[in-house]
Order: sequence, then C-alpha cells, then structure tokens
Amino acid sequence: MTRRTEWPDSAGYGAVGDTENRSGRAGGAAPEGGAAAEDGGGPLPSRAGSGPPRTPEEQARAICLRLLTGSPRTRRQLADALRERGIPEEAAEEVLARFEDVGLIDDAAFAGAWVESRHHGRGLARRALARELRTKGVDSALIDEAVGRLDPEQEETTARALVDRKLRATRGLDRDKRLRRLAGMLARKGYPEGLALRVVRRALEEEGEDPEMLDHHLPDA
Repeated sequence: MTRRTEWPDSAGYGAVGDTENRSGRAGGAAPEGGAAAEDGGGPLPSRAGSGPPRTPEEQARAICLRLLTGSPRTRRQLADALRERGIPEEAAEEVLARFEDVGLIDDAAFAGAWVESRHHGRGLARRALARELRTKGVDSALIDEAVGRLDPEQEETTARALVDRKLRATRGLDRDKRLRRLAGMLARKGYPEGLALRVVRRALEEEGEDPEMLDHHLPDA
C-alpha cells in the first residue's frame, strides 16, 4: 500500500511508497525500541527472537523508509541521519543510491515542491527559498531551477498581498515606523529592497497617503 505525505504548511509532495518493503527484509514495521524519526540515536537494534542482527544496509533502509514516511527528505538529510545513527558510509551510500534509482529520493522534485509550498503558504520570496533549500543540502543548480519557476510578477503579487494583510495593523503608527514595519516584513521573507519599497509605496498611495510625503520618505522607491 502506498503512503502519502504532506508538507507541514500546505501543499503535498508526492507519495512515499513501500517499494523497499517488497524487495528486502528491512521494509517492515519500525523495530521495537527504535529511535523516533527526528531524535538521533544509534543504529536500530534487532528484534528479539528474529535471528541474527540486521546488516548495516538493512538498518539504513529501515531508517530511510521511516524518515520518508514522516515527510519528504533530500539525499543529504538522509545521509546526515544515517551518519548520526552510526551507519557505515559504504552501506549508507549503497542504500541512498538505490532509493534514488527507484525515485524515493528526488532532490529536484523536493526543491520544486518546497518552492511551491513555501511561496504560497508562507509568502517567501526566491532569496529566502533558495536559502532554505541550501540548508537542506539541495544542489545549487537544482535550487536555481526551482526558484526560477517563480516569476517576478508572481513574486510582486504575493508581496502586495502580504502588505495588504498587514496594512490595517499598522494604521495609527507614524509614517516612518509604518514604512519600516511593512518593508521589514517583506525583507524578512526574502524580497529585494527595491521591490519591497515599491510595493509598500503603491499600497500607501492607494490608501490615501500624500505621494509628495512618500517621495520624502521613499526617494528611490
């Protein structure tokens, strides 16, 4: 039976199947007493009465399947998890390569789904999305390809929606503080300064702010 996973914020990403369950002993239920998916720990112990201890490859398959059932992972995330659990490098590489061959690890698909989910769910811009993907070990070329699908027009539309939602909460503040708060919110989400100031200025003008006063506060917007 195929299990499906979802991003914590919004859009789902693919399905994590039990491909390895049908091809090796390691794909069964998580061993008793095994570490939780995120909490580190050593290699998983063998089950009582189940025969000799499992090989490093079997342990690696079980760990990877359990982690992928929780949520999609990059190859580097899984490699780090296997290293933390004491799996020998040679065994880890063999299992990771096999998982890539059968499509259970796909960093390109991971990056594309991450951009789609985090942009629409959190309003993150390309710069912030690229930074997040780098921390997950995605290759630079795959990052560029994924964030490149987010066109500038869509990015500006999302920035304006974020500002519109924040405008009401800033009413009553003095102009400088209001501008800093709105532009700072966009900057934290990865929007370039020029785009952030342009979007904030347009929103304030439409709300009734004097354009000449905005010229004084945002001369380059």
